[in-house]
Amino acid sequence: MNEYLGNYEPEVNKMMKLKPQIKWFILAVLILTLAACNGNTTSVDLSLAPTYAAQTLAAMPTNTMEPVPTSTATVVVPTATATATETPVTELYPVGPVGFPENVNPLTGLVVDDPSILDRRPVLIKVANQPISGRPHAGLSFADMVFEYYIGSGGNRFIALFYGQDADMIGPVRSGRMIDPYLVSLYEGILGMEGAYITVREHIVDILDNRMISSKELCPGLCDDGRMLVTSVFGDSEALTKIAADRGVVQQRYLLEGMAFDPEVPEGGKTANIITTQFSTVNPEEWRYDEESGDYLRWTDNESGEVIDLIPLVDRITDEQLAFSNVVVIFVSHIEHAPTLHDMAIWDNTFGQRAIAFRDGQAYEITWKTPSRTQPIQLIDDSGETFRLKPGNTWVVVFGLYSTVDTIADHWSFTFLMP
Repeated sequence: MNEYLGNYEPEVNKMMKLKPQIKWFILAVLILTLAACNGNTTSVDLSLAPTYAAQTLAAMPTNTMEPVPTSTATVVVPTATATATETPVTELYPVGPVGFPENVNPLTGLVVDDPSILDRRPVLIKVANQPISGRPHAGLSFADMVFEYYIGSGGNRFIALFYGQDADMIGPVRSGRMIDPYLVSLYEGILGMEGAYITVREHIVDILDNRMISSKELCPGLCDDGRMLVTSVFGDSEALTKIAADRGVVQQRYLLEGMAFDPEVPEGGKTANIITTQFSTVNPEEWRYDEESGDYLRWTDNESGEVIDLIPLVDRITDEQLAFSNVVVIFVSHIEHAPTLHDMAIWDNTFGQRAIAFRDGQAYEITWKTPSRTQPIQLIDDSGETFRLKPGNTWVVVFGLYSTVDTIADHWSFTFLMP
């Protein structure tokens, strides 16, 4: 498959040839094996997967004026609260990549009601996407940015960034990966996670020191909801900010420059109403452009035997489908040390690598760079200027350099390949 697979290539090839239901079982077992990194040996009952998928479907909003959640989960879920709201102000734009006004979030381009919320470090929290028994996720709709990346054996995981607003239930929180401290460093953030393999943990601490928080004993920062499963730990971004401050982590406004925003749609785009990103044949994800809201709505897999159906991915806090203003796919070199251990070249990308940005139903071929290890990822258009995102939240998908891109009319399909 590539030069980094080494002795693991035969095993990976075998897995890719298996039938979908067998591959899903192997994927679940491999992911649950990583729970040992958390010191939690309680396993998830995979036979309940259809039940949890049904709960996700039940959480979809209805067409009535007053939708009523129908989830039958027995765990009492607190309502997430935003400590600051963000709104677009037309006369403000364009804004960035430098010189952001005091009341503008430099990671969304939106005005915050209380600028003091920006006088801190962003909070980045690991969120599991597998097993599906952990869905629907909590709190992702409150994030300024979400990064999605490969964790091996066909699986993917998220790291959600909270800065302009907070949520008091985010998760399920899972273990750290090698890419995490790179991303946290780029945004001068703190990291909330639930365990990590010992060498990965050492790697994270070497970079972040006491800005890494990993213990469900530190409730309400990280708490188990009482089920004691690999998908039962949730985070609170405001509480994690306080824990970091109590540790002596300096909380101030950092110079998070490099992104730019404008509600005016850039010229030169190509129609893109559907975006499919596939880390494996059993793990398809999809974004569909909603013209009414101007956002991309997330759809996810609902494993049900031979056929993988896509269902709306909702936030269990709001019971609403995830909606993001921007979706960006960046192509990054991957090094596979083991089937579930990968390094990704996020830092020191000064010359630029390929990226494709999606906004307002349009696709744009651009370049991404990281000229500094303590500044946000920069997006550059074909004229060498900073690409202007739509004001709002952004979802970034990290794909391998050799990943394929296929387009049929307005449908863009990405298939993950390494390195």
